[in-house]
Amino acid sequence: MLSVISFGVNVSGRKLLIAESATSSLLSFPNHRRKKDLGSFDQRSQPLHLRRWNYIACQSSNRPISQMVDCKGDDATIQISGVMVFEPILEEGVFRFDCSANDKQSAFPSVSFIDPKERDIAIISQKLPQYVPICECIHGQQIVNIQLPTDSSFYGTGEVSGQLERTGKRVFTWNTDAWGYGSETTSLYQSHPWVLVILPDGKALGVLADTTARCEIDLREECNIKLASLNAYPVITFGPFESPTDVLISLSHAIGTVFMPPKWSLGYHQCRWSYDSDAKVRKIAKTFREKGIPCDVIWMDIDYMDGFRCFTFDKERFPDPKCLTNDLHAIGFNAIWMLDPGIKHDPGYFVYDNGTENDVWVLNKDKQTFIGDVWPGPCVFPDYTQEKIRMWWANLVKDFTSNGVDGIWNDMNEPSVFKSVTKTMPESNFHRGDIELGGHQCHSHYHNVYGLLMAKSTYEGLKMAEENKRPFVLTRAGFVGSQRYAATWTGDNLANWDHLHMSISMVLQMSLSGQPLSGPDIGGFSGNATPKLFGRWMGVGAMFPFCRGHSETDTTDHEPWSFGEECEEVCRLALARRYRLLPHLYTLFYFSHTKGSPVVMPLFFADTKDPDLRKVEDSFLLGPLLICASTTSIKGSEELPDKLPKGIWMPFDFGDPHPDLPNLYLQGGSIVPTGPSVQHVGEINLTDTITLLVALDKYGKAEGTLFEDDGDGYEFTHGNYLLTHYVAELKSSVFTVKVSKTEGSWKRPKRFLRVQLLIGEFSMFEAQGIDGEDLHISLPPENEISKLVLKNKNQHNYLLERTTPIPDFGETSDFEGMALAKTPVELRSGEWILKLIPWIGGRMNSMVHVPTGSQWICSRLDADGYVESSGVESHSIECSKQYNVTAKIIAQSGENQSLSMEADIGGGLILERQISILKDSPKIVQINSGIIARNVGAGSGGFSRLVCLRIHPQFTLQNPTAVFVSFISLNGSTHEILPVLGEKRLLDGNLRPNGKWMLVDKRAGTMLVNHFDPDQVNKCLIHWGACSVNLELWSEERPVSDNTPIMISHQYEVKLI
Repeated sequence: MLSVISFGVNVSGRKLLIAESATSSLLSFPNHRRKKDLGSFDQRSQPLHLRRWNYIACQSSNRPISQMVDCKGDDATIQISGVMVFEPILEEGVFRFDCSANDKQSAFPSVSFIDPKERDIAIISQKLPQYVPICECIHGQQIVNIQLPTDSSFYGTGEVSGQLERTGKRVFTWNTDAWGYGSETTSLYQSHPWVLVILPDGKALGVLADTTARCEIDLREECNIKLASLNAYPVITFGPFESPTDVLISLSHAIGTVFMPPKWSLGYHQCRWSYDSDAKVRKIAKTFREKGIPCDVIWMDIDYMDGFRCFTFDKERFPDPKCLTNDLHAIGFNAIWMLDPGIKHDPGYFVYDNGTENDVWVLNKDKQTFIGDVWPGPCVFPDYTQEKIRMWWANLVKDFTSNGVDGIWNDMNEPSVFKSVTKTMPESNFHRGDIELGGHQCHSHYHNVYGLLMAKSTYEGLKMAEENKRPFVLTRAGFVGSQRYAATWTGDNLANWDHLHMSISMVLQMSLSGQPLSGPDIGGFSGNATPKLFGRWMGVGAMFPFCRGHSETDTTDHEPWSFGEECEEVCRLALARRYRLLPHLYTLFYFSHTKGSPVVMPLFFADTKDPDLRKVEDSFLLGPLLICASTTSIKGSEELPDKLPKGIWMPFDFGDPHPDLPNLYLQGGSIVPTGPSVQHVGEINLTDTITLLVALDKYGKAEGTLFEDDGDGYEFTHGNYLLTHYVAELKSSVFTVKVSKTEGSWKRPKRFLRVQLLIGEFSMFEAQGIDGEDLHISLPPENEISKLVLKNKNQHNYLLERTTPIPDFGETSDFEGMALAKTPVELRSGEWILKLIPWIGGRMNSMVHVPTGSQWICSRLDADGYVESSGVESHSIECSKQYNVTAKIIAQSGENQSLSMEADIGGGLILERQISILKDSPKIVQINSGIIARNVGAGSGGFSRLVCLRIHPQFTLQNPTAVFVSFISLNGSTHEILPVLGEKRLLDGNLRPNGKWMLVDKRAGTMLVNHFDPDQVNKCLIHWGACSVNLELWSEERPVSDNTPIMISHQYEVKLI
């Protein structure tokens, strides 16, 4: 019996009813409608009454079942429409929403919550939700919309590329090996179905779609959040609370806080794919010390292994890893080693044999061991969804650490699988998961948490190996909650200015999604950085929570000394800054670990009510410390028009002014502890002088904290630490600094305390005393302070003028890699943003359709993308030739824009191309291409060699399991070509498309339409790759003369399905 009592409360314009029931505490709204029209079912859609059958069966029988139900047929039509039912959970201000009471029962267990039961238990609360989602369920897909006030701003969504403020963007949570991703790539290595909303009044709201399945987060409609996934899932809202920090703290109560990192892991890390021998590793470490560049960690990529077999070492190149790590430890380095999930399918290899004996591998749809290719060749994969298998892996890690391993790097754990259109294992693969995670399910259910579970298992193995040391794990793939076990990085980025700029937003988005310990590959993983790019990147990267330089094989050396003396000096200064600020950074991580507060934040955290701060992407906060970076090659930091929040912001440096380093500011009212300049964390002593940077607020006061412990281990959890609260105040020209409060059982070390009071224009007033004792300083008269400020300002400018900026190599420079670091030419008009590389094959490496937020082309500068050639061979040298720009019309956005270019392809022939976006046709990209004879010798009768104009664009597949190529042939037959990795389909004669073919993405609801003239196109080619497809247009093959050029004109447009 359900009794309903109307409280008459208005929520978002609706009258709220509270439902009381002995069996449910769910809150509901009136006019909740449910329609059912049950037909036959399709395994792909997994309708509600079947998709949970496996899990519920496991619950009722208290044991796993042997196989899932297979269901085939048409999609079910289950329609639910209306506001969602809700209940308060966890703590005040947190609500769980479900489409219905039945959907609440059908939801899978939470993997993101640190205690899944807390998501399912209602609490007593007097608060009501301010924003209530609307739910619609169609064809087995749950679609949730949350309407928010005008001028709301969106952030979060986890590991995403592109802009900081996410309005207009759409992403899909599906962990993907996204090497060389672009600003519009919709799925990267991690999945965080989470949105942080900053409301117009500065308050904040968090929204979590608590599902492990692929989830669409659509923010393309202003002030509306749309979430869509196939499974029934709850939506959890946090707030609105007074600030975004309050939301993130509340989120951490649900999903847990970041693990407390060992202090050494906050130093600089040097990595490369690969340092291929222990001799090379020793040389790198020795060079850091000889050059006085701070560093704490050297990384070993996969080449240390014996044939890429995990838990082994190459006996020739790494014959004694224990000796190597002992040598590294002796000079202050830690060693981190890679472990991938792909275990070589190799009878006789101890890991494979032991795993097979213990039945630990993921199964295919036929319940046989799944075998997929990765670096070692054929591989099997541990099923981390089972506790016993996670323990199996943890024990392998435990034994592995006896070689002197200090940390583990989990890579390729999306999981990445080669020779697959999707770059991962089939969604039909079978996991025999524990009941707490959802029981026996296909891979589509566990895909997004595979990396998290691997990282958890690795973390536990390190902890088992040495209980008095904190584990350090770095994971590429992750999910909400991964921060409990591992740090992360932004994946395989590119060595260009766009990715430098984007790295700030990406680190901030991770922080706003509950993962505070992240950073990019400084300098870019793929491609060759230039000196200025690398130096600027190191300048800002040294301020990120996780700080690592990394580059791929076949690139130039990317160590800090690899780019000339000027860049080396900038790197030395940047890393010296980081090590000076380690006391502050370590303190921030203590509070992040214990309270859930963020470590790094966007600028708008300083004033959430100021809309001008919400889209600032070149600055960020490290606590009260503001970092303003130059992320372009044009201006140095001294030329930046730094955007400062309201209030007092004192500029300062460490006596190291440099145009290639970021500008630093300290917020008024703050005290930041700093330490000495050291080469590695092991050089830090508790008796070192503590230096306090102080910036007073308008009332003449400031405060700050310093956390100290052993830097490793868990004694701090038993009270063995020292947390000092410092306060400062200026009264009647007397400046006082004292300890206001301490926490922890540690006695204060006997040491000096240096205080640096910032007084403006890079000036400071210094004094020294004994730490723990009150320090009273009589400031000089105001006119003396003014003289001091002027003197220091002049000194600062003098030092700045004497610095040598990193050279900016021009277009004529022969510096290796310069061509890859130049800025692409951008066409931005109508509905399109195109990026072109005239100097490398005239390549189009990015093709973005703005209204749908879809990126149809995303490639590196020197490979793939859209190119053209004059022959039928697959890899033509012309794809890397330099094109000369012959005409360029780049007006303001919305106007006609075009780029004309040509390349000399030899034999008197010119390959020319014009790409246009016209004001009158804003939906269309028009490309006119041709091979023309300009200087064909008379001896050939005026005719060239045989040539074929081959247009071969490689399109990026954001949703490879949901795409196909569709067209009607000239003979009237209809075709839908599905992806088959490596398949090439050549269409000629009447099988050619009749002037139009479409690349259809069912999941995104879009299709790219390519129009062309069949009279100009002799053949068409479809070639499926890994997350890519080539849709090629070929002319006839014939000679060319002055009067008989070969021409192909074609167009692209995007349409909604």
